[in-house]
Amino acid sequence: MPESLNKKASVLALCGKGGVGKTSLSATIVKILSSDPDNKVLAIDADPAVGLSTALGIPVSKTVDDIRNELIQKVEAGKTTDKAEMLSMLDYEMFSAMKENNNIAFLAIGRPEKEGCYCQVNHILKDLIASMAENFDFVVIDGEAGIEQVNRRVMEKVTHLILVSDASRKGINVVQTIKKVSDDAIDYEKAGLILNRLRNAEERKKLIIPPELDCLGWIPEDDTIRSFDIDGRSILEIDNSPAITAVENCLREMGL
Repeated sequence: MPESLNKKASVLALCGKGGVGKTSLSATIVKILSSDPDNKVLAIDADPAVGLSTALGIPVSKTVDDIRNELIQKVEAGKTTDKAEMLSMLDYEMFSAMKENNNIAFLAIGRPEKEGCYCQVNHILKDLIASMAENFDFVVIDGEAGIEQVNRRVMEKVTHLILVSDASRKGINVVQTIKKVSDDAIDYEKAGLILNRLRNAEERKKLIIPPELDCLGWIPEDDTIRSFDIDGRSILEIDNSPAITAVENCLREMGL
């Protein structure tokens, strides 16, 4: 399938309205990219619900925000203020939080519990994630609705922005807004829209896509993926399906 990019990691961030199937699509992309054993893929779950863990069948024991909150508690208690000590602890904890499954590694960001600005901690964590990403060919980020959370809490550099919508006008309006914000807020190389869970080609023809959104293709409603979602089974276990074939075509359209 996709050729491995040895020069630098391709960082794919998936964004869109809640409920459009970003997590299943993220897991499917991870499955496709990791089908080449030479590709090293890092999957990052940036949604506080941590649904990508279930979709990939990779259990989560600790999130990045668990690590962040533990360190903040130590800082507030006066137990550590030394930057070198902080960096050493975070480096160890981050690698222990990363789970591996063959050529796939998984990292969950989690949900922040501590309010307030802890800029030094946040910057160090983002630097560590970026440093870890350098060891992979592909990074797939299952993001929250907008790109802002990915930019603020995960990574500043995204090479491929994948906007995900269903057939609803609301979903398309949301990705149109995300695209406008992204054009000003982040530095990305390519952006494209994937229409997810469409019933048929006739439904696609009815949709009016804003000209600034480059539509990569559409993914059919897939009973196999639907049943795997309902049962909580890993999408990595699916041999093939119409949705997977459609996602492969979309990735080719994006040059991956």
